[in-house]
Amino acid sequence: MTELGPVAWPPAPIKTERLVLREPEARDRTAIIELFTSPEVGTYIGGPRPRDEFERALPAVPRRRPGLFVADLDESMIGIVDIKRRDADRPGRVRPDGGEVELGYMFLPEAWGHGYAAEACAAALDWVADALPREPVVLTTQTANDRSMRLAAKLGFTEVARFEEYDAEQWFGVWIPITLSG
Repeated sequence: MTELGPVAWPPAPIKTERLVLREPEARDRTAIIELFTSPEVGTYIGGPRPRDEFERALPAVPRRRPGLFVADLDESMIGIVDIKRRDADRPGRVRPDGGEVELGYMFLPEAWGHGYAAEACAAALDWVADALPREPVVLTTQTANDRSMRLAAKLGFTEVARFEEYDAEQWFGVWIPITLSG
């Protein structure tokens, strides 16, 4: 269940202080390969993908779909932010039927420690608040991933549960958008 529902897509590129969130393009292919095959990036998501397999499987123009943003710094991809519906059969829920909007992100190791993930994820959450008003957003990360745990707190996620998945303890949190109208 990955469809977000009735959202206008693609949005105009979202500009932050230092980044642009935009749809993937052919020029991002090399960086996407680096991202998904990086041992550092794969540490908390089940390991890196085998490079030769991933290169063969990735199309020349990376897949585009509503909610998938490239984080661009100075016209170079440094990461991705992914907003999609969480599979209802996975552990952790906010709604009885599941299918919550879920925030995911991955950044190249050289982009770590500069606040880019926080900047990009905050902009993506603002987009969700506009595109899907009053829709809660969930996030799952391994409790061992200190950086991701700090980012969840910084973004305003509140812990809902912890559970075992992928042979590791997972932290499951929710973010509720604040709306000033209706």
